[in-house]
Amino acid sequence: MSSQHNPEETLPSEQAAARGTVAQADDPFADPGLPAHKPRIQDIDERAAKRSERVVAFLFVLSMLATVAFIASFVAFPVDKSVFIWPIGHISILHFSLGVTLGLALFCIGAGAVHWARTLMSDVETADDRHPIEAAPEVKAKVLEDFAQGAAESGFGRRKLIRNTMFGALALVPLSGVVLLRDLGPLPEKKLRTTLWAKGKQLINMNTHQPLRPEDVAVGSLTFAMPEGLSEHDEDFQKEIAKAALMIVRIQPNEIKDPRELDWSHQGIVAFSKICTHVGCPISLYEQQTHHVLCPCHQSTFDLSDGARVIFGPAGHALPQLRIGVNAEGNLEALGDFEEPVGPAFWERG
Repeated sequence: MSSQHNPEETLPSEQAAARGTVAQADDPFADPGLPAHKPRIQDIDERAAKRSERVVAFLFVLSMLATVAFIASFVAFPVDKSVFIWPIGHISILHFSLGVTLGLALFCIGAGAVHWARTLMSDVETADDRHPIEAAPEVKAKVLEDFAQGAAESGFGRRKLIRNTMFGALALVPLSGVVLLRDLGPLPEKKLRTTLWAKGKQLINMNTHQPLRPEDVAVGSLTFAMPEGLSEHDEDFQKEIAKAALMIVRIQPNEIKDPRELDWSHQGIVAFSKICTHVGCPISLYEQQTHHVLCPCHQSTFDLSDGARVIFGPAGHALPQLRIGVNAEGNLEALGDFEEPVGPAFWERG
């Protein structure tokens, strides 16, 4: 509609003229200006400002108390004590208290700073003209001249001994950080390449905890074993069984396709690592007719009659085989360790 139908309205050009910002010919876009500043209650009422000040101070004090509680949690709560917290369930009281207190401490600092800025700090908007960021040509020339003069006076170009030793010092000083990183944990050494299996170690049934005998393993059955001397009560049991877990399958010797697998077996009893070579899940699903084992996590499938090679799924390597035999007592025993590392991602880790 035109201004004739709305006499109470003012055209944009008239509004700009009222603010003294009429568009010029070389600048067709008029400066819209800033809206009128509206004071907050804290700007005009000192009692309201004092209330906001007390709120900010309370949040900061609460943050300090939460930090003290965070430190005290290390002393007050044992790491192995758990409690039931609805709706989370059973959780370590130490981890829960550390998370709550640290979260509260950080939240109160942030909330206090935001409340301080929104209620007590100045909120008057100001406009400033933009200026070129780069320096003027004469300033740049002066800086370059001063730099060249400083380099010449320092003798950096002609005093090669100082220059080269300085470069050496700057190159070596970051190595101190490498030394500090050494304290982050123990070195891996050859722990990824070896397991507890060794020549003469008997195969212990994971269910009965008794040595396995050839007659205990029926054709088509799947049995799980661990090395002799390893106990579930050992402190490092989980770490060691994660590498040494073994699955035992008995296959008719004439059905074994891989010559090395047959040579490393005993009367058709073959022993393969139970740890999937994809992401380390324990393999436990065996199909008797096809001699295939399936990893339940991502469906990697291995053919135990053909060297446990991968026939389906994301696993990139066959399951390592353990060479086995029978000792003087008639129990199954290992004839050495795995000849290749077990588990996932080893080849990427080197």
